[in-house]
Amino acid sequence: MDFTDDQLERYSRHIILKEVGGAGQVALLNAKVLVVGAGGLGSPLLLYLAAAGVGTIGIVDDDAVELSNLQRQVIHTTPDVGRSKVESAAEKIRVLNPDVTVNVHPERLTQANAISIMADYDIVADGTDNFGTRHLISDMCVAMETTLVSGALSSYTGQLATFKPHAGEGLPCYRCFLPHTPPPNSTGTCADHGILGAVAGMVGTMQALEVLKEITGVGESLAGKMLIMDARDMSMRKVNLPQDPNCKACAKGKS
Repeated sequence: MDFTDDQLERYSRHIILKEVGGAGQVALLNAKVLVVGAGGLGSPLLLYLAAAGVGTIGIVDDDAVELSNLQRQVIHTTPDVGRSKVESAAEKIRVLNPDVTVNVHPERLTQANAISIMADYDIVADGTDNFGTRHLISDMCVAMETTLVSGALSSYTGQLATFKPHAGEGLPCYRCFLPHTPPPNSTGTCADHGILGAVAGMVGTMQALEVLKEITGVGESLAGKMLIMDARDMSMRKVNLPQDPNCKACAKGKS
């Protein structure tokens, strides 16, 4: 494709990167990414995907903006309180980058609607805060051979991983890491335990980075590994995530 003059200026810092270049920017403009959750992780994730020129971004969330969200969910502002999160987020994206097509899905992702929503996207970024939805997203991504970039938060820590078992032997899915959904009320949420707002910003931004890497092919994928971050001492470590040969979702030869 030929870039317009505005695009050449807007994306110039990408285009001059040797590993990205014009071809990488074209890949971004042609990419379709679904972000599930427009909250603490989804806010920086959506902003950086839009700024990078990801051509089509879908947003799934059935919540409305609350005042307590604004401490960390930076895509929303005080006048947005009471509005649908997907509409609030979509408005900011359209102002930030008119190149981006935004699809809003103001509903909870369920077994009934997951395939119809997810089928149109190349990559799914999971920014949800409950394990039932995470497992649903993972199972659908495995079935559709769609790459999943997953983030998770606690009070001062975060986790980030990429799951794409379709891309190579031995690569795990999310169920290989966590086979079963924990019992209700066994883990808690930000509302239960609190969270330092900038932790969400750090992990959501890194999640956006991993999505951009998957689209452009820059660097090394996190597939098969998990990045664990602790903001209290600014430490980061990577651990290996092997595929479970008996995984009911992704193991070859499963019944």
